[in-house]
Amino acid sequence: MRSQPLLFPAAAKHTATVIFVHGLGDTGHGWASAVENWRRRQRLDEVKFILPHAPRLPITAAGGMAMPGWFDIAALNGRIEDIRAHQDENGILQTRDYFNGLIQAEIDSGIPANRIVLGGFSQGGAMSLFTGLTAKVKLAGIIGLSSWLPLDAKFPNFLKEDDQNHDTPILMCHGAVDPVVPTAFGKESYEMLKSQGFKVTMKMYPGMAHSACLEELDEVESFLGAQLPKQDEKKSEL
Repeated sequence: MRSQPLLFPAAAKHTATVIFVHGLGDTGHGWASAVENWRRRQRLDEVKFILPHAPRLPITAAGGMAMPGWFDIAALNGRIEDIRAHQDENGILQTRDYFNGLIQAEIDSGIPANRIVLGGFSQGGAMSLFTGLTAKVKLAGIIGLSSWLPLDAKFPNFLKEDDQNHDTPILMCHGAVDPVVPTAFGKESYEMLKSQGFKVTMKMYPGMAHSACLEELDEVESFLGAQLPKQDEKKSEL
């Protein structure tokens, strides 16, 4: 049984939704202050924020200890090949189904897919990239912070099933000295997506490790504002 996500209702008429996904060992509450930061200038008043909570799983990288996680990870020792090895494909696909369900629930409530952004940090960013890029609907945008594209070797096969988001703007951000999800791994995922014609941008933050910073949060706010412009203003101009 999954916990219900943490919700931040839109401050004005609800016309758009952002689903933002936490990283390993965290909960949706860990990104509540970031949501408040994004809302502080009132540019995203029409946006509802959904912060889901991961179920507790035994995590191999933590010696089998149970903690909130979207899928199992074999190792987090800063080695790219160890993150790629023994990827939990079943867990990744189960979580993708859950996120697709969250997206569909928003669509069913009247929010069009092109007014929905999916994003996240670390493991949550990895799931956001994978889910968003293989979604059956065209989203407004996809965000991956300090993250990577999982199942990258099989990614072309998943794209054959659904490739609705080839032109969807993607924002990737990464600390330049990340020892957990190696900076080079984020760059590899970015380069792979760019080479395949995806509309991806990558921002690097000098001196930042596996965390977030205010400049990065401002970059995300700008991205959300660009992909989810206010609709009430447009209507009042007509």
